[in-house]
Amino acid sequence: MMQQKTKMENDMKKNLIFDVGDVLIGYRWKEMLTDDFGLSDERAEQIGGLIFNDPIWPEFDRGLVSIDELVEHYCERLPEEAWMVRRFFYGEDLMAVRRDKVWDRVDELKQKGYRIFILSNYSEFLFRKHTDGLPFRDSLDGGIVSYQVNLIKPEPEIYKHLLEKYSLDPDDCIFYDDRDDNVEAARALGIEAVVITSEEMLLDELAKL
Repeated sequence: MMQQKTKMENDMKKNLIFDVGDVLIGYRWKEMLTDDFGLSDERAEQIGGLIFNDPIWPEFDRGLVSIDELVEHYCERLPEEAWMVRRFFYGEDLMAVRRDKVWDRVDELKQKGYRIFILSNYSEFLFRKHTDGLPFRDSLDGGIVSYQVNLIKPEPEIYKHLLEKYSLDPDDCIFYDDRDDNVEAARALGIEAVVITSEEMLLDELAKL
């Protein structure tokens, strides 16, 4: 019995690594464009694709492009909606959605002895705008946000940076992210990883621990 218990303890993952966007918090960017700004669903999808698929966006997450440079770039591409672009980024934060049940569960796991980390692609401006003052940050043992190291997922270097900074053994980690490519990059480094498709799914996964 003692040997079996020891094996179970050794098999238990000790470190939980979370993406932030669409994992620890939700997003309502499309609802901002339709409900708040009055655009049609079709136009909202077009603008969302233009914003998030533009090559400047990853550079923004790397910390190599400022918020002012980003906004002016999009205003040039969307001159008729320049007012909306400025409000989308500079205005009152209407994008981030609280996930209190997730945060409560993460805190419970923290109290049970798990170490909690984040690994997220985020610009400094939006990371602070979306997360400052949120309770989940009190549960963190550490983490890396892309703007801090000028690296982004799924580049292997950002995962290695997190592992080395906190002396984490990949075998002792579980990574939760909403993108397949980010999860595959973690698995390639020996980290168990799960693709998160909804808040409910994340809660189900955390209930297994």
